[in-house]
Amino acid sequence: MKKEQVLVWLNGIAFLIMITVNGLANALPINGLTTGEVSDSFDIYFVPAAYVFSIWGLIYLALIGYVVYQALPGQRDNLRLKKIGYWFIISSAANSAWIFSWHYRIFPLTVVVMLILLVSLIMIYLKLDITHDNHDQFERWFVDFPFSLYLGWISVATIANISSLLDFWGWKGLGISAEVWAVIMLSVGIILALMIAYKRKDIVFILVFIWAYIGIAVAQKEAPIVVFAAWLGAVILAILVLMISLDMLPTLFSKPKPKLRG
Repeated sequence: MKKEQVLVWLNGIAFLIMITVNGLANALPINGLTTGEVSDSFDIYFVPAAYVFSIWGLIYLALIGYVVYQALPGQRDNLRLKKIGYWFIISSAANSAWIFSWHYRIFPLTVVVMLILLVSLIMIYLKLDITHDNHDQFERWFVDFPFSLYLGWISVATIANISSLLDFWGWKGLGISAEVWAVIMLSVGIILALMIAYKRKDIVFILVFIWAYIGIAVAQKEAPIVVFAAWLGAVILAILVLMISLDMLPTLFSKPKPKLRG
């Protein structure tokens, strides 16, 4: 069996393990706690309403599409997919490890594992060179979309995870209120989304931030400054998406760049 075929199977196995672990996290639940119950134990403002976490369903559905797509015989010579290498397996392992460290409340480890997950997704994103006009429609939906969506959410989750660890450690915020720190974190997220917009024009990535920021505004009603900042960020990013969309219109029906084949 060729190395590429082995990698295809390993990708599928890693994904199945990840899905199973995440399913058991709340079905058992692992360590007697659901993921949400652990989250609720923190007193931080960079946390969206519970419904926002339903995005995981879309992420996993999109990743199923990728796993199936990369396993098709017609993709065996796709050099673009080959560039991903073992990074998807690393991301899946990190995702599974995060669940266990979170449920067993080993919070410093959760940040380490989350950063590994973030870095692995960044590597995939860069190796795929995701932009809005690079590839054919199938790859946009089955390759670009899953990883833009996944990276966008993990970018938000990393900020929330670090905030949770600081709360666990009893960090006092250097004399700055928790609400102001939440606004700072929201601003960091906006800057990140603006950078992706400028470099990649990746609407999916930006939409994830809008989804999360609206959820934060809904969840943090007792902190007006956080609500205002979250809504403002969502509006700014929505305007950005509109601007990118209007710029995309002439290229939507243009001939895509040919896929790399080897």
